[in-house]
Amino acid sequence: MSIAQNIAEITTKIDTSKVKLVAVTKNNSVSSMIEAIAAGITAVGENRVQEMLSKHPDIQAAGLTTEWHLIGHLQTNKVRQAVPLADLIHSIDSEHLAVEIDKVAAKLGKCQDVLIQVNIADEESKFGTEIGQALPLAKCISQLEHVRLCGLMTIAPYCENPETVRPVFKELYQLYSELKGLNLAHTDIRWLSMGMTNDYMVAIEEGANLVRIGTGIFGSRQ
Repeated sequence: MSIAQNIAEITTKIDTSKVKLVAVTKNNSVSSMIEAIAAGITAVGENRVQEMLSKHPDIQAAGLTTEWHLIGHLQTNKVRQAVPLADLIHSIDSEHLAVEIDKVAAKLGKCQDVLIQVNIADEESKFGTEIGQALPLAKCISQLEHVRLCGLMTIAPYCENPETVRPVFKELYQLYSELKGLNLAHTDIRWLSMGMTNDYMVAIEEGANLVRIGTGIFGSRQ
């Protein structure tokens, strides 16, 4: 099926008035991105800062606008490149990184929206803060003038049967509810980013309101 057909099929399964669909454009061409945006995608997600930088001018030149979400791990030495372009950074996992974003955003006169990435399943291969450190990190971020915490993100372990990872999504939703209940100053807790191509329906059932889909839209990466 075409990219437009894939998007249409996904949007019949989710309520897009309640759930934001982010098209993960990692390793996909600008022409594929243009096709997706033309088919109704309003947010694209990149794993690497360099790829976001290289694609952004081409999307602008095409006369298109989209939100740019940085969903991959962000190194502190790439913050200066990321902050000018990113509408939402999903992968905050330390106070050190948040402080660096705050410094760069201050120079730009910007308040950078971010999510805390939580490594719920405690996988060594994945980035993210430990679950027990998420709320202390949220409290630190809430004190930064040029960073606005908007919620949480996780990447669940890949499993053939998405039911296997339902407990991961359930646990992050519980943490998200606890975070909202803190009513921290200078935050806007509204996004729970969890669920990808293989498991987004289970994630939504467990409270996700932002899902990141790549293969389901663009097909298998080359």
